[in-house]
Amino acid sequence: MIISYLCLRKPETYKEVIEILGEEGILPEGFAERFAEAAKFRNILVHMYAEIDVEMVYEILQNNFEDFDEFARHIARYIEKEEK
Repeated sequence: MIISYLCLRKPETYKEVIEILGEEGILPEGFAERFAEAAKFRNILVHMYAEIDVEMVYEILQNNFEDFDEFARHIARYIEKEEK
């Protein structure tokens, strides 16, 4: 929604959504590079669900779940800053 609202380049993939937000300073660039992997993971879950390694999913959620909270905090800060 932010990308559309700001008329930024159209992402072709979910990974590109995160990359664009990083390029534009909406997300810290280092975080965006790391979190873009979550978008790739999302594609695996959605499109290759029959081949998912349950142990891998468990490990990712155990070790990277806080990234989703961090993403939400960055987006909330950006929205708050833009509303002022």
